[in-house]
Amino acid sequence: MRDGPIGMFDSGFGGLTVARALIDLLPGEDLVYLGDTGRYPYGPRPLSEVAAFAHQITSELIERRGVKLVVVACNTATAAALGELQERFEVPIVGVIDPGVRAVAQATRSGHVGVIGTVGTIASGAYQSALADEAPSVELVAVPCPGFVEFVERGEFDTEQVHVLASALLAPAIEAKVDALLLGCTHYPYLARTLSDVMGRHVVLVSSADETTFEVRRLMIERGLLRSDQHGSRGAATFITTGDVNWFEELGRRLLGPELGRAEHHYWT
Repeated sequence: MRDGPIGMFDSGFGGLTVARALIDLLPGEDLVYLGDTGRYPYGPRPLSEVAAFAHQITSELIERRGVKLVVVACNTATAAALGELQERFEVPIVGVIDPGVRAVAQATRSGHVGVIGTVGTIASGAYQSALADEAPSVELVAVPCPGFVEFVERGEFDTEQVHVLASALLAPAIEAKVDALLLGCTHYPYLARTLSDVMGRHVVLVSSADETTFEVRRLMIERGLLRSDQHGSRGAATFITTGDVNWFEELGRRLLGPELGRAEHHYWT
């Protein structure tokens, strides 16, 4: 399995932040990315429905695409299904919640942190539980941010409208005087400038993308899954969408870079 690709999925484009970090950190590895844009956003959906999607996509990546490891590059799907996926499938499966929690716990100086995420992620309590286990002395305010994903997937990162929305939604985190804010959705790093303007430059924004990538590399070394030739040619990246291919290619290329060339369309049967 060492020469198989790394698989990852998200409801749409947010997971491209993790894909970008993986391509940079492990350039010799092949990558298969599935963006489930035909069914986005996951945030407002019941967690049971998101879990069913996650099982379906993971099966596709492992059984048909032959991946050696799966990254659940979606906070809502991680909250809904990570434990079940790890029990069901034999390949290593990595989520984005625990690496981000470890990073924000290390970033705070005051012991007051915030996490923002989709309605589904925050309602699941996954971040609250993970931080309580990782750093029980750290106080957390968890803030749902409906609408952010839709702005990102329309390519609107710093418009007046998204700034107004962010100012309203982030008020609880500002009132709590947090000094570190965990971006609990892989879409949110694209809004970093707006979020920093609203929160203030003294607040550290923590994205789980890099930390998740470090966790992937550690796990691959531990399991002997790194490709045998890490210093040869660059790995190939395959991108799949369940929605509109032209839109996925256009916005995805703008977010990720030139590695996103053509995208395949996948139909669920």
